[in-house]
Parts: sequence; C-alpha cells; structure tokens
Amino acid sequence: MITLKRLVCAAAAAAVLLCPFVPEMTAAAEEAEAKKPAAEILVEAETGQVLYSENADMKLPMASVTKVMALLIWAEEIEEGKLSLEETVKATSYAASMDGSVIWLEAGEEMTAAELIEAVIISSANDACAALAEHTAGSEAQFVRQMNKRAAELGMKNTHYKNCVGYDEDGHYSTARDIAVVTAQLMEHEVFRGWMLTWMDYLRGGATQLVNTNKMVRYYDGILGGKTGTTDNAGCCLTVCAERGDMRLVAVTLGNETDEERFDSAESLLDYGFGSFEKFTPEIDYSQLAPIKVKRGTEREAVPVIADRSECVIKKGRSGSVKYEYTFVEQLEAPVEKGQFVGEYLVMLDGIEVFRSDIVAEKDIPRMDFIKCLWLIFSEMITM
Repeated sequence: MITLKRLVCAAAAAAVLLCPFVPEMTAAAEEAEAKKPAAEILVEAETGQVLYSENADMKLPMASVTKVMALLIWAEEIEEGKLSLEETVKATSYAASMDGSVIWLEAGEEMTAAELIEAVIISSANDACAALAEHTAGSEAQFVRQMNKRAAELGMKNTHYKNCVGYDEDGHYSTARDIAVVTAQLMEHEVFRGWMLTWMDYLRGGATQLVNTNKMVRYYDGILGGKTGTTDNAGCCLTVCAERGDMRLVAVTLGNETDEERFDSAESLLDYGFGSFEKFTPEIDYSQLAPIKVKRGTEREAVPVIADRSECVIKKGRSGSVKYEYTFVEQLEAPVEKGQFVGEYLVMLDGIEVFRSDIVAEKDIPRMDFIKCLWLIFSEMITM
C-alpha cells in the first residue's frame, strides 16, 4: 500500500534528481529565444501572399538593406533612360568620407555608374552608394526624399529613410513586411541580375576586390539575389529572393545576432515555402454569377464578373479542400459604371481566406430618362 509518507518522499527524491537539470534547460531555452530574429516574413512575390510572419510590422533599423530602395530607384531610372550605366560619376568629398563597407573612393575619383552599382550590390559599398545618390539626385538629402516618395507609392506605410546607405539614425526604420514589398519590386527588374548573382569581381583593373556579402548566391537553389545589412542597432539583416518553378519567394529576416544566423533563418524560410506551398488557380462557378437587378436603368439587370482572375498560393495537396464564397449587393441604382463594385469572391482553405477579388459590373448601364423611356416603349411596340 502506498502511504502519504512514501508519496512525499518520492516527490522529494524526484525534485532532487531534476533540480540540477533545470538551470541547463532554462539556459538552453533562453539561448534559443535570444537567437530568434527580431522579425521575419516569407512572401510569395507575384501574389503578395504572406506564407509566414513574425513581428512583420515591427519598426526596426535595417542597416544596408536600405540600399534595396536605392537600387530600385536606379533600376527604374535606367529603364526610363534617365541614367546610363556607362556615364561617368565623380566622387565628392562627402561620398569619399563614408565609412563602414567601402571601396575607398577618393574625392574627385571617377567611375562609371555600372562600377558603382556593382560595388553597392556585391560589397554593399557605402561610398559608392552615396556617390551615385549625389550624382542622380544632386544631393543625398534629395535622393532620400526620392526614396521616401517611392516607398509611399509602394504602400510601405511603416518605412522612413533618413540616409541612403543604412547607417543607424533616429527616424530611419522599416519593417520586414515593407522590405519584402520593395525587394519583390526590385526583382522584377533584371538589369542588375548578373551582379546580384556574382560571387567575386574586381574594380580598378583588379586592384579592388569585391566579394558578395550575400553568401546564399553560392549555394541556394533558385536564388535570384538579395541584400545584407549589419549595424550595431540593426544586428544582422537579410532580404533574399529565390524562384523555383512558378513560385518566387521573398524572405526577410531582421535583428539576427550573427552572420550565420541570418542565412540560416532565410534558408529555413525559403525551404518552408518551396516545400509546403504551391500555386493554385481558383475555379469560378458561373452559375453563382447571377444578374443583379438595376433600378431606373436602361437595362433591368447588370451582369457581374470576377475582377481579378490571378493565381493564389495554397498548401501543397490541398486543392480538393478549397471552398468558394460569393456575396452580392441586393440591387443597384442606375447609373451603373463598368467595373463598379457589386460583390466579393472569396477563396477559403480551412476557414482561412487565401484569395479575394471584387465582383464588378460588366458594362455601363445609364440611368433611364424620359426620352430613353419613350424609346424603349417604342422599341418594344414595334417588335411585338
């Protein structure tokens, strides 16, 4: 028979045995927690769907990941004919004063825009970035205004730039979500793709070596490029883009403690995305798209159509579990405009929305007036 005394003794013995291991387990847990990135996100670039996120909207310093926006502006200016890769850029004393990652520009030294952009992409050169920013906008301050304007246009609501290179500075911040947006946008431009995937190159006739700070270009299957960033306040940051088949993913990881951890984090995110998700084309049940009554219109009914027919992303092998929801307004009042909102089309998986599109009117329906009313009556009479 088990007595209360024996139970108490057994409990005491178990406590003695377990006590030595508790501090070790706690220390391991604390270490694991400390190694977690401050924020991260995984996004499918074409659809914009978020496949994983942690603190994705936390405003954080992003170090040289800042330069993704600078590169986007230059890519767009090259395509618009505003900037030529062959044009000569003369470094100012301000650009030559940059510290951190640099190619040791001297005031008055000349390089082509192509050489400076390559140095920014591969070696994250701050002096090269400042020199080209001044050349294209007149000053770094004016270029930073361009960066903030472009961020606003892209809907990057939680981003504000104070410099073009990524130095720690009050009011200079972004989020993992916003960085994913600008990274996906940059990757649509192929003008820098070769440099993005270059591991090592040289400038000044071989005197200056460039080594890519994004180590994933050497080993990750499908990598398209990315940008690293490291400062005391930001920690080790990384945004990368990779493509396999019809899926293009962007992974952003901010606030890692070490260089190795940021690459491990980004690799894990990408592996998760490619291993767990697939593109899916939603079906449309046209029997659900019944005409909607129109009051006082030249036509009695409006034909509804799905506005967005693009793909979405779902978990692999789950297409058979997808559900569809159609909702409509009860009726419309003329005039009705082509493209006017009349309802919503939802694609659901396990109760979670994976795709949404407006349902809109197929064509214009003018409001009925006296003359049109007489004309309709007359038209009906002569067809009887």
